[in-house]
Amino acid sequence: MQLKNRIYRPWATVGLVFLLTACGSGEESKPESSSTIKTASTGFVPPEPQRQGDPEAGYDAIINKAYVTCGIPYDAYKKSDLDRPPEYALPGREEPNAKLPYNQTYYQKEDGTELVVGNCLTCHGGVFNGELIVGLGNEAADFTGDPAASAERMGVYVQGEKETAAWRKWADRIAAIAPYMKTEVIGANPAVNLTWALFAHRDPETLAWSQEPLIEPPPKEPVPLSVPPWWRMEKKHAMFYSAEGRGDHARMMILASTFCTDSVEEAKVIDSYAPDIRAYIASLEPPVYPFPIDQARAKQGQTVFETHCARCHGTYGENESYPNLVIPLEEIGTDPEYIQSTMGKQLDRFGHWLAQSFYGENSHFNLPAGGYLAPPLDGVWATAPYLHNGSVPTIEALLKSDLRPTYWTRSFDSKDYNDKALGWHYTELTYGKEGAKDAEQRKRLYDTTLRGYANGGHTFGDQLAEEERRQVLEYLKTL
Repeated sequence: MQLKNRIYRPWATVGLVFLLTACGSGEESKPESSSTIKTASTGFVPPEPQRQGDPEAGYDAIINKAYVTCGIPYDAYKKSDLDRPPEYALPGREEPNAKLPYNQTYYQKEDGTELVVGNCLTCHGGVFNGELIVGLGNEAADFTGDPAASAERMGVYVQGEKETAAWRKWADRIAAIAPYMKTEVIGANPAVNLTWALFAHRDPETLAWSQEPLIEPPPKEPVPLSVPPWWRMEKKHAMFYSAEGRGDHARMMILASTFCTDSVEEAKVIDSYAPDIRAYIASLEPPVYPFPIDQARAKQGQTVFETHCARCHGTYGENESYPNLVIPLEEIGTDPEYIQSTMGKQLDRFGHWLAQSFYGENSHFNLPAGGYLAPPLDGVWATAPYLHNGSVPTIEALLKSDLRPTYWTRSFDSKDYNDKALGWHYTELTYGKEGAKDAEQRKRLYDTTLRGYANGGHTFGDQLAEEERRQVLEYLKTL
C-alpha cells in the first residue's frame, strides 16, 4: 500500500528525535575530556571509536520499541480522530504496532497503562514518489502550530486515574517545550531548540523533570533545520551540520528520550539498544533514482563534479571517499545563524548540562568551528529542499544562485517532483509572510528574509557553464 503524502500535525511531535548521525564508544567511565566543551576548528573532522551493534535488532527497536515512554492513553487514542489504519505497512511491525501509523508506537507501562507514543520516523521517515522511505527526512512535518493545545484537547477522551495521570504527564511536558518549537514554515525542523528546552527542564545528574526551567531555556524562535537523511551517517565522523556532536553518537542520539525519561536507570535501558539503532542507520543505502538518466551526460557530469565539488563532498563509485571537512563560514557563505546562536552562544550552558549528565559520559560537544560540515551527497536528489535550513527548493537553484527565489511555496505532493531541476515544483512569490493571503498560505510560505532562513552562499556552481551544470545535475541522479 502506498503512503499518501500528508502534512504531519503538531500532536505527533512527541516523536521528534536527534537521530542525525551514528554511534559511540563502549566505555562506562566518564573520561576527563567529556567534562568540558572542546575547542573545534574548521577542516578535517577525525573519527572516534563507536560501539558496535546489530542492525537487525536496531530496525526492530525503531519500529517496535518505545524510547519515548509517555504519550496518549491507548483507549483515548482509539476514541479520537487520530485512530486510523496505517497507510504504509512497515515490515516486521508487531501487534498492536502493525495497526498504528508508522510514526507511532505502542507502549505499556509497568502499571499496565497502555499508551501510543511518537517515534523517530515522525521526522526521519519521508515520502518520495508515493513511497515511504525510512531514513529520508520528513520535509512535510508541520511545526507551525501549537502542540500544547492539541495535547490538552486529547483530555476529553481520557478516563480513569491511571490514564489521566499518564495523559497529564505527557500534556504537561508538551506544554513546557511547546514555546520553543514553533517554526515559521512547514518542513522546517526545531530539533536543536527542542533538545535545549528539554535540557533546561531536567536536573542533569538525576534526570528528574522540573515543570519550571532549571537553567535559562533557548529563545522561543528556533533556527530552522532541514532533516538530513540517515544514510549519511555511515560516512560522517561528527553529528549535526555544525560537526559539534562528538564521541559516542549512539548515546547522543537518544537525547530525545529526555522528553519522558525521568531517571538514569531509565536512560540506561534505552542506551542498551542505542548502538543497535546506530548500526541499522549506518547500514542504510540511499534509494535508487526512479526516473530515466542520460548516462552519457551523467558521465560528463562526473568529471565536472570531481573537478569542482569533490574537495568538499567527496567522490563516489568503486573508489569513493568522503573528506569529512568543516568549511569556514567565510568560504561557504550560507546563513550563519545556526552556528552563531543555536550552536554558538547557547552551546556553553547546554554543553555544560550534557557534560554533567549520563549522556555526556562518553559524548561531548565541540565549540562551534565557525563553519558547516559539507555532507556526503548519496541520494541527494531525494532530499529537497537544500542547505541546512531548507531555503533552496532545487539543486538547480543551488548550483545557480540567481535562480533562488526570495519568497516561495512548494508542492507537498510527493509525486510532484521536478526531475529536471531535482527538487519539488515550487511557485515564486513577490511577497513574504506579511503579504500572505491567509494562515494556511502563511505557514507554507518560505521567506528567506527571516532570521535563520536566508538562502545565500554556496555559490560555487555559478562559475560553471550552463551545460556543465546540466551535466552535474544528471550525475547527481546516479548517487
